Order: sequence, then C-alpha cells, then structure tokens
Amino acid sequence: MTTIGITGYAQILPAPRTRLRLTTRGRRVLAALAATPLVAAVTIAVLSGGGALASKADGAPVGSFVSVTVSTGDSLWSIAQDVAPAADPRDVVDAIVRLNALEGANVLVGQRLAIPAEYAPAD
Repeated sequence: MTTIGITGYAQILPAPRTRLRLTTRGRRVLAALAATPLVAAVTIAVLSGGGALASKADGAPVGSFVSVTVSTGDSLWSIAQDVAPAADPRDVVDAIVRLNALEGANVLVGQRLAIPAEYAPAD
C-alpha cells in the first residue's frame, strides 16, 4: 500500500464582506414600502372623516332640534305644515332635508326626522 502525502492544503478563508448597494430602483421600492402605512392611514382618515360632515342630527348640539316619527300618509310637506303652520312650508322642508341629510323628499313610515328648533312645535 502506498501512502499519498498531501503537500498543500487549501486554506479556508471567510467570504469577503461586501456592503449592500441599492440601485435607484431599489431605493424607490424601499421608499414605497416605507410610505405604504402612512398612505393607508391618511386614506382611512380622509374616508372616515367624511362621515362627520354628512352626519345626521346625532352630531347636532343638544336642543337644536326635536325628533318627529313619520306616520302613515305623512310627507315632508305635511310634516312641515304640522310643525310650523305659520312658516312657509318650502323653507321648513328645506331645513328638514338639510338637517337630516336626505337624498330627496321621500320618507318612510317609522323614520325619525329631526326638526330644527326654530320650527319645533311649542309643547
């Protein structure tokens, strides 16, 4: 048997450390990823803030309105004539529509409407 001698051996060297180099595209992707939570938070804030502008009588100050429940056969015109017989019904209907953020003049039986305090019936 023969013995084979190893005359040289390979040194195991650690891999050279290189710095991370970002390209322009990489910087843009990293900036977009970092900005995503901020954009999402602003979007949510904008979308949920719109509800406060179009809120119904729930957000109005106390004492600035009274509530009326729509009965069978009632319309905004008849409600306006009932709550403020001395006022022009067109003005009262307009105030009711604006206060309740109604899309049109249609009301449903059982629907609660806020009537502005200036037109509220004296109890």
